[in-house]
Amino acid sequence: MAGLRAAWRLARALAHAIAGYCTILFVFPRLDEAGRQQRVQLWAGRMLHVLGIGLEVRGVPPTRGPVLLVSNHISWLDILVMHAARHCRFVSKADVKRWPLIGPMATGAGTLYIERESRRDAMRVVHHMAERLQAGDILAAFPEGTTSEGRELLPFHANLVQSAISAQAPVQPVALTFIDARTRELSLLPCYIGDDTLVASLWRTLTGRPVVAVVAYGEPQQAQGRDRRAWAADLRRAVQGLREAVLAGDGATAR
Repeated sequence: MAGLRAAWRLARALAHAIAGYCTILFVFPRLDEAGRQQRVQLWAGRMLHVLGIGLEVRGVPPTRGPVLLVSNHISWLDILVMHAARHCRFVSKADVKRWPLIGPMATGAGTLYIERESRRDAMRVVHHMAERLQAGDILAAFPEGTTSEGRELLPFHANLVQSAISAQAPVQPVALTFIDARTRELSLLPCYIGDDTLVASLWRTLTGRPVVAVVAYGEPQQAQGRDRRAWAADLRRAVQGLREAVLAGDGATAR
């Protein structure tokens, strides 16, 4: 029964993804920026529902920019979850742009791409991020640079934080945590690390116990004289603290 339910959800998710792709092609050209953001957030929330994944939001998401959101990175679900909680423009590895179906949708949602192996490209993206922050955008980045199991945070790379310093914009720490819907304990089902494939991770998530994605927003911070390395380290500690609060069972707002 679990396999049949998962197959049905997978089929519905594919149909919803195709509908989103069509929206980007045919509806987005007629919408203003606010209309596009609303469509992306609604689409992401609906996709989580189709996949059978709950969403809980803690803290206060930003209502307007400029602000840079920095979050830990666990799963292929992370961007979807954060879009469902509050639309933002992501900074993502360039590989995503070339993924079938997902790439055009990420581009349509306003993603900024970076070639992580190229120092020159990283500097270009940091400059572009600073420009977008100065224009009032809400940007989001995963400063760990890759996904992890989610038990412990990897070191935060400081390069992307430089964009907020250059733009004199605040940075808001965000913690992502996947928990078992019944026991409220940490769930590793959505993890996407090591030799995992996207298909294997997706199938494991769909056939496993119900999962809730928790998005915890911390207080926005200003640089206050910190250089990018010191600020990145402080932001990492803030994200870790938010995750510990989630796992300790602090109150939440369900969506």
